[in-house]
Amino acid sequence: MFELSKWYADKKEYAPLLLEDIKVRDIVKKKLASAAVPKITIERYANRARVTIFTARPGIVIGRKGSEIDKLKEELGKLTGKEIYVDIVEVKQPETNAQLVAENIALQ
Repeated sequence: MFELSKWYADKKEYAPLLLEDIKVRDIVKKKLASAAVPKITIERYANRARVTIFTARPGIVIGRKGSEIDKLKEELGKLTGKEIYVDIVEVKQPETNAQLVAENIALQ
């Protein structure tokens, strides 16, 4: 999976934040296994974080009336102890994304 994080940390803070990023990605991938998620980016600020989820099926990620996205925000907020913003970006052509093609072949 293509992973991207944008943040800076001192030596003492780097390892815990990196592990937190890995946990966040694991949770998002598990909860959205059927949503075709090729990429997750994480940007950190002082006391908040922005998680951008790229997906071929944004309707599955958002859920009815935004219920799924609210649950995800709440769960990630509990994990990190920070205010979490979640953005959803639709992958317009999933057949041209290598990660999605590989996952599709593996499912077949």
